[in-house]
Amino acid sequence: MQHIPRPIWIILRFLIRLYWRLARPLTVGVRGFVRNAAGEVLLVRHSYMPGWYLPGGGVSRGETMQAALARELDEEAGVLLRGPARLFGLYANFREFKSDHVAMFVIEAGSYDSEPRRSAEIAEYGFYPTDALPEDTSPSTKRRIAEVLAGRAPDELW
Repeated sequence: MQHIPRPIWIILRFLIRLYWRLARPLTVGVRGFVRNAAGEVLLVRHSYMPGWYLPGGGVSRGETMQAALARELDEEAGVLLRGPARLFGLYANFREFKSDHVAMFVIEAGSYDSEPRRSAEIAEYGFYPTDALPEDTSPSTKRRIAEVLAGRAPDELW
């Protein structure tokens, strides 16, 4: 999947916001802070929007957060959890006219296996040193990484 031109992205974003506001007043998602043995953090770059993010996505109806996390990590980056991940924090995101709630989990090196994946949704993924993140890493992603590294209590808002 190629990068979506900006005018089309603006229209799509408007339609998505309208959908969220009318049809999905409350959403639940998960994100994973995955570290490798070198202490680097896993980031993904989506094919449909700019920037780098922690891997994750929405929780489907009838799916637990742990199951959604395992599914998303596998689909996006081939990370195969060996057991439950540690819940780090719960966040709210009220941007873009939605009421989104996100559970962030920490997955340490040694608690997962890895199998290379290709996905139409993910343009690329990789592990990055926490002091040398890609320039266009999202501000929220940078804040979440800083919270984990500092051992700081998570903010309430994503």
